[in-house]
Amino acid sequence: MSTVLSNPAEMIARGAPRVIHNDQELEEYTEALFELTARENPSRVEMEAIELLTLLVERYEREHYPIPAADPVSVVRFLIDKQGLTQRDLIPQFGSESAVSMFLSGQRRLTVGQVKKLASRFKLPADLFLAA
Repeated sequence: MSTVLSNPAEMIARGAPRVIHNDQELEEYTEALFELTARENPSRVEMEAIELLTLLVERYEREHYPIPAADPVSVVRFLIDKQGLTQRDLIPQFGSESAVSMFLSGQRRLTVGQVKKLASRFKLPADLFLAA
């Protein structure tokens, strides 16, 4: 065993990062992470600290603040809204305006071809357009 890990309890007692247990600790770790990532030329040790803090923050947020998967209709509606598009703009991906309308109203699911075309158009992973 390496000498660094010969007494992990002592290492943690001296203030080494540990598992996040509450939102206050999350806030402290997030603040420390922002400070480290704002540095122009972080050292090797600082880069390792960034990696470790990122893992701890992600773990806590994944367990306590899960983000539900969006359904394909919501994803396409979001993209239409954010990019200022109309249903007609998606005719090349769907084949017709009625196909776009039927999909957006929940009457029709996407075909494999439509998924590929949407992924290509928006430069996003195809799985965003697949139902869970």
